[in-house]
Amino acid sequence: MRPANRVFANLGTTIFSVMSALAAEHGAINLGQGFPDDEGPDDVRAVAAKALIDGPNQYPPMPGLPALRQAVAASNKRFYGLDVDWQKQVLVTSGATEALNDCLLALLNPGDEAIILEPAYDSYKPIIEAAGAKCVSVPLEPPLWSLPLDRLAAAFSDKTKLILLNTPMNPTGKVFTLAELQVIAALVLKHDAYAVCDEVYEHLTFSGHRHIPLMTLPGMAERCVRIGSAGKTFSLTGWKIGYITGPEHLMTPIMKAHQFVTFTTAPATQTAVAFGLGKDDSYFQGLANSLEAKRDLMAKGLKEAGFDVLPTDGTYFISADFRPLGFNGTDEEFCRDITIKAKVAAIPLSAFYANPAAAPRHLARFCFCKQDAILTESSARLLAYAKR
Repeated sequence: MRPANRVFANLGTTIFSVMSALAAEHGAINLGQGFPDDEGPDDVRAVAAKALIDGPNQYPPMPGLPALRQAVAASNKRFYGLDVDWQKQVLVTSGATEALNDCLLALLNPGDEAIILEPAYDSYKPIIEAAGAKCVSVPLEPPLWSLPLDRLAAAFSDKTKLILLNTPMNPTGKVFTLAELQVIAALVLKHDAYAVCDEVYEHLTFSGHRHIPLMTLPGMAERCVRIGSAGKTFSLTGWKIGYITGPEHLMTPIMKAHQFVTFTTAPATQTAVAFGLGKDDSYFQGLANSLEAKRDLMAKGLKEAGFDVLPTDGTYFISADFRPLGFNGTDEEFCRDITIKAKVAAIPLSAFYANPAAAPRHLARFCFCKQDAILTESSARLLAYAKR
């Protein structure tokens, strides 16, 4: 029989599925998958419940409910000073991964090149390649996840259509600095390229670090699209509400791609997210403060167990070097070992690289957006494992 699409047919089972299954098999605490273990703000969920009963429950407008699109535009102004036309420059999607798919399908043609910075979220490369484009990877340099400016400049060419930038960055927790963003912006302008900015962790920054959208830099408003996520902003990952902001000339083809991917998104949850985006500043700062405390709790436990802990300035994730524990295998072997023996599951960082040869093999990623008691128990289990 004729083969299926080569990109998706050749994909293996994701490491997230593998480690989650192993965690379930061995009764391990799963710090591999990145979702909170609470249910999100009561008031936001109450608005969704009321909207579900009151209706309407039929197709909402294809670009999203006006109330949510207006709220996204207002958030862009409130937090970043961006002036956005909600009718022409905002699109609601069924999650940020759909938003990525819409942007990449709409902007890439076969033969184009798209730059990603690694380690990278695992959906980037398959979507780029399914669009017929070539994925060009630039690895960051641990332990500080420095951006290698010479390698980045060399990755750009006359075939570069766009760079996919994730800040704050999963899995590293890196928040890109203004100086780094200025270098990226200059290269985008020099090569007449675009930037697709995955900013789903925009409100989850720590230790005084501030998220700066690339779109706010000179010359970038016409070349950037930025993606946000209600799932991350309100700890409601199951709702799958994303939103894209960008200039009209880019949003027009992106909306057309969305029309043939999901077409629209559940209206009750859209209504609730519109309400949530209008919450006081204290909510957004409180969320960041809470996660920063969890980061510190997880980091303390990992250090006490003997890990070298890498800096993390945002997101849900913290990475640790397990070599001081005396483990001499690969990161995948280590993550399997602690899942079975310590009953704590993590993700090998090499899973976030397209080219295994470019990946460090001594780092594991732990998710800390869990209840404090879960983090404390995980640390105790890892300490006992290290002592054995």
